[in-house]
Amino acid sequence: MRIVQPRDGYRFALDAVLLARFAAPRPRDRVLDLGAGCGVVSAIVAALRRPREIVAIELQPELAQAAARNAELNRLESIRVIEADLRAPLIAGVAPGSFDLIVANPPYRAAGSGRESPNLSRRVARGGAGATLAEFLAAARRYAVNRGRVAIVFDATRAAELIALMIANSLEPKRLRFVHPLPGAPAASVLVEARKGGRAEVTVEPPLIVQARPGVYSDAARALLYDGIARGGGSSD
Repeated sequence: MRIVQPRDGYRFALDAVLLARFAAPRPRDRVLDLGAGCGVVSAIVAALRRPREIVAIELQPELAQAAARNAELNRLESIRVIEADLRAPLIAGVAPGSFDLIVANPPYRAAGSGRESPNLSRRVARGGAGATLAEFLAAARRYAVNRGRVAIVFDATRAAELIALMIANSLEPKRLRFVHPLPGAPAASVLVEARKGGRAEVTVEPPLIVQARPGVYSDAARALLYDGIARGGGSSD
């Protein structure tokens, strides 16, 4: 795959790739990517799973343009990119209650916490001026069909907050997997799939260890990063 992204500003990380591999759309599904960034999650999902349609919503014009370009570069005609704010009550071309699967990589940092980046793109993507976790989940609930699924990657230290907000939005967690940077290290992120209007029953999957030792990917992580995806270099604009 070829993925372009801005040379400066927000750049996607490993968690975006893990989310794309964790999400499991069916061929007939309509998928909504909230806060799509440069569209890497949409591109991987489209290339590997071939759902019927993917709509990628991104607030920042430069990133929305990159997402559209990535769909074109990889000949992924199922992807449609819309420059819009997911917090808007109505978005043209995006009907409420019409998507089978929602994917999202919300900002990990709570608004107002930590040092703010001087770069506007990074500041928005990391939570300084963009949508909050609660707003992401409200949008996911709004656009998911009844019994639709919502797949999210998030900061493991805020897992309790994520799950509580999911339940408050009638999104019942069904699958959960913690991601650890090294064996014996605390989890850094968590992957959660919830179902809109689902029953209270969750499967906790085996943890994913990213590196077997510093600088060396584990077999499980290597399979997620490379299996089914042609090895190739990304590029930056």
